[in-house]
Amino acid sequence: MLDMHPCVRVDVDSLMAAQHDLGVCDAIRRIAPGGKADAMSAPHLPKVAGIDPAVTASPHTAAPAPARTAPTPAPAPAAGSLIQDRLAGMVSDLTTLHELTERLARAGDLDTSLHEFLRAGAALVGARRGLIVLEPSDGLGPTTTIGLGLGHAELGHIETVPRSATSYGRILDGLPDAQGGSEFLPEPDAPPGTGGFAAPVDPRHREVAARLGYAASYALPLTAEATGRLGAAVWLYDEQAEPNDRQRDLAGLYVRHAAEHLARMLEVERSRTHLATVAEELLPSRLPRIPGVQLAARHHTGPRGGGDWYDALPLPEGALGLAVGSVTGAGPSAVAAMGRLRASLRAYAVMEGEDPVAVLSDLELLLRLTEPARCATALFAHCEPAGGPQTDGRGSKIILAGAGHTPPLLIGEHRTEYVETSLSAPLGMLSCWEAPSTEIEPAPGETVLLYTDGLLRHTGDPTDRAYARLHAAAAGVPPAAREDPEALCDHILRTVLPDGRPADAPEDIVLLAARFE
Repeated sequence: MLDMHPCVRVDVDSLMAAQHDLGVCDAIRRIAPGGKADAMSAPHLPKVAGIDPAVTASPHTAAPAPARTAPTPAPAPAAGSLIQDRLAGMVSDLTTLHELTERLARAGDLDTSLHEFLRAGAALVGARRGLIVLEPSDGLGPTTTIGLGLGHAELGHIETVPRSATSYGRILDGLPDAQGGSEFLPEPDAPPGTGGFAAPVDPRHREVAARLGYAASYALPLTAEATGRLGAAVWLYDEQAEPNDRQRDLAGLYVRHAAEHLARMLEVERSRTHLATVAEELLPSRLPRIPGVQLAARHHTGPRGGGDWYDALPLPEGALGLAVGSVTGAGPSAVAAMGRLRASLRAYAVMEGEDPVAVLSDLELLLRLTEPARCATALFAHCEPAGGPQTDGRGSKIILAGAGHTPPLLIGEHRTEYVETSLSAPLGMLSCWEAPSTEIEPAPGETVLLYTDGLLRHTGDPTDRAYARLHAAAAGVPPAAREDPEALCDHILRTVLPDGRPADAPEDIVLLAARFE
């Protein structure tokens, strides 16, 4: 048996494939069902008696060539080195896809997922700018356009281009031949068909491209198996460039995975929107107008849909009832419980509004009998504005009682302080709830602020520091804002919340402000 070196048994096709950087996707397609590469299973040329058949023997009749000095050619890379480089490229591709898909999976909402998808896609296709248009084919929304390296004004310019003039626009229109891919913006005098355009480029498209400084694009559809078309993504090149085969394959794999993730986030976003809509419908559609009192409210439903609520209702003899509360739990069941609790409190307030303790006692009994597994905090205030029939010409008076709820905050020109309420347990926690009421007399121009603990928890501070932060924000209200409860609520949110926006709060937030004249 002939002794053959193992390096000789490498197929020529494998070496040719290794010399072309095709990426992991082509390597996967070249793997046969048996688990071996098709090229590696091809027969190899025999080596007989030490003669390499790949070397052509020179004719015997040829005259010997004159001796000449020639540079020594560079040695060809060894077969093992080429295969190692090929495998290293495959591992690098797999690692890149793994890292990008992991980062996408950590995105907890639709907006964050869209930004991460756009950034990762730009890195894979070698572009600096791009945009993604979310437009589900079922028409249920939401629809949005997000840009990478493009401001709102630049996105507005792009949206003025007719859809039929862009590759991603044809995808969004659902045209059967719209598959995306690369498009080059040809020169003004180029004939039709140049750059992937079957007709001359739309003048508005050319104008926008010149204004924004891009000369080529690469678009891909976003399609999920369960929901169908979600939208389209397009990345823009400053010059006439396009991704190579390896970049296309990697981007295609990533987009197919990302589309399924975006479809799940879309369903979550729709559920959150529906839940927030239901919660808003269970709250007052408008605040009542009571002589001597100005009212303002702010309500934000968290992503999970909590049970924070508020209410303001006119009572007999010109009185006003104010209430805030929160039920335990989250999701649709908590929202439904919140609606039942608010409706019950309104009935008890009309019958026994002058005694807040009796109102909360009746509410606690109802909660314990109908929903024994649930607890709730609540605060109810019976307000008699100055000049009303019950005040006899005296100033405003408030009688309030709380059940495990945060204390109100009294804000005025000469004082900013928490109203001292008795320590009491939440409703439904004890077999019999009882707590005394508290009476305060706000001066003209002072505002009573009711709120839920979601405002404090969103600060991220310990409880004592969160209360101090809220007090400092209330004490720093500008004089003009103290005269307008709407402006006062906005100032509190901007100052107390870390990002200044309740829309990013993970929990429900409720503010109810009543300014007494």
